[in-house]
Amino acid sequence: MNIVVLMKQVPEIALIKVDEAANKVELPQGPGTVNPFDEYAIEEALRIKEKTGGTVSVMSVGTERADSALRACLALGVDEAYLLCDESFNGSDPQAVGRILAAGVKKLESCNLILAGKQAVDSDAAQVPAVVAALLDMPQAMFVRKFESVDENSATVQRTTEEGYDLIELKLPAVVSVVKEINEPRLPSLKGKMAAKKKTITIWTAADLGIDTTGIGESSFTRTTKVAPPPPRPSGEMIEGETPEEIAGKLFDKLREKKVL
Repeated sequence: MNIVVLMKQVPEIALIKVDEAANKVELPQGPGTVNPFDEYAIEEALRIKEKTGGTVSVMSVGTERADSALRACLALGVDEAYLLCDESFNGSDPQAVGRILAAGVKKLESCNLILAGKQAVDSDAAQVPAVVAALLDMPQAMFVRKFESVDENSATVQRTTEEGYDLIELKLPAVVSVVKEINEPRLPSLKGKMAAKKKTITIWTAADLGIDTTGIGESSFTRTTKVAPPPPRPSGEMIEGETPEEIAGKLFDKLREKKVL
């Protein structure tokens, strides 16, 4: 069974700065890290591989800075890593990234299952897996919390809902995004880290993928109109009283003033 995991290299969120005057987000210069939600997808892919055999590949759209994130995936036991890298891809919005990844998956010889984290922590768009599924005309299940069964032809999954979950049966190949409740990601071994340094990362450009770059990169259809940091949280208010009943009464009055009740 051949599994492809869609991975995004994201910056360290704590180091991101917002330049409101310039209307832009300033990203840190470091190599970044594997998107935390994608770590759960990688772990689930490795667990499925351990049960059914086959291979696990990881695929990412980005610059050469993504090398360290891809090698972190290889250190965990991923078999192959693919970087879709082209100057024309820079600045792509989630829809464009989905198009690029779909072209990358098409170029692979075979794929039974595509996994991804539910969203990236930098954009929080949660669009890419569904875009890939639509472009590849594959069944999809988003926000999956458990694989109940899986083989080369089908998978049964629990898809998270506000009330609990839906039980979904998918014909493979299919695209599945996962939530963090699905597993606990493993840590890389020293042997895995050493092996990852020696592995070759396959790089495909726009020409290799044969993709039309209209609507990709700086020509993406999404436009940022305003950038601003979150507003500061208002200071809290202490409610005092002689008895719990008195404090509760004052709290009730405050909530009623704010029209919360």
